[in-house]
Amino acid sequence: MAADVLLHLIEPAAWRAALTDGAVRPPSLASVGFVHLSTPEQVHLPARALFPGRRDLVLLVVDPARLTDPVRFEPGRPEDPAGMLFPHLHGPLPTRAVVAVVPYRPPVPPVLPSPDDALGRALAHYTSLPVRRAVGVGDVPGGVAVLDPDVVASYDNNRLVLTSPVDAAEVEAAAEDVGGNAGWPHRAAYLAWPGAEPVALQLGRRGWAVEDLVLMGRSPADPPRAATDRVTVVTTEELRDLRDRSWRRDLAGTVDRLDAVVEQLLRRELLNDPVLAVTDLAVHEDGRVVAAAQLRVDGATAALESVMTDPEARGRGHADALLARALELAGAAGCDLVVLEATADDWPRRWYARRGFAELGRTWSVSRSA
Repeated sequence: MAADVLLHLIEPAAWRAALTDGAVRPPSLASVGFVHLSTPEQVHLPARALFPGRRDLVLLVVDPARLTDPVRFEPGRPEDPAGMLFPHLHGPLPTRAVVAVVPYRPPVPPVLPSPDDALGRALAHYTSLPVRRAVGVGDVPGGVAVLDPDVVASYDNNRLVLTSPVDAAEVEAAAEDVGGNAGWPHRAAYLAWPGAEPVALQLGRRGWAVEDLVLMGRSPADPPRAATDRVTVVTTEELRDLRDRSWRRDLAGTVDRLDAVVEQLLRRELLNDPVLAVTDLAVHEDGRVVAAAQLRVDGATAALESVMTDPEARGRGHADALLARALELAGAAGCDLVVLEATADDWPRRWYARRGFAELGRTWSVSRSA
């Protein structure tokens, strides 16, 4: 657990509002002049006092070095342990000082990455987002199950998210239990603890499809040189046709009820912006979107997602322009780290590496039909 961070406990909707505003400004800032923070060892005390029994909150992992207003250690509530002092930020909490956003689900201890731990921050992002946008979350050995019956065909929204070691039999049992009760058409899990590869490979030998994912990251500074004037910010709905075409190409012949599955995947895209700050980018040719990317900003960490180009529009530098513009926007938002997931055995991994993204670590996605 990181010892060089401070924490702020917040409701997810309040964090999303802060991303738009650029800072967290709770009522305490106006009433007593400061934002309540905690050390990792203290956070259970305000959680019990202010949010008893709640497991849908998030912890903002704050880098004190990025704060411009003073932090003073001062007495907390009268019922707190005698002599205990809490860090109080005498000013708003800038979102750019938040290096990770972690679900708070006691009694499970949160994993808190240090500000300079790029892999830890990437893992925090990819394991936090599914929990925060889920309709339902349940505890399973090694982590949680996330569920959304409105998009049941989406593996990302209906699977196990496992951050602590378990064996292959436990993964299978938990996936079968949760997936069977929830009516999943698949069984899926995201293995995100260090050293998960042997379990992923064992599941592969048991008939599961195994995808080796490389987590990559870079600073948004010095983006690749590319003409970004062709890139525009668009709504998610404006990307519907491009995504529809892309997913139909990718899924043709591999799934039943293709129309229904693609429609669910399109609806899935609307679930991210209520949780973090989403910017959709597009390149148009002859009035039609032919290339797109998405930037997801979550404090000082951003993720690049869904970079795609129509086959007939490739080779014209659209992806470079989208990447350069995304990095510019991430830097302007105060991010110092941009992360992405790339399939280990596919060509985009090498494309991103040539553009400054370095490998941070590995995760594993496993799935099979129900």
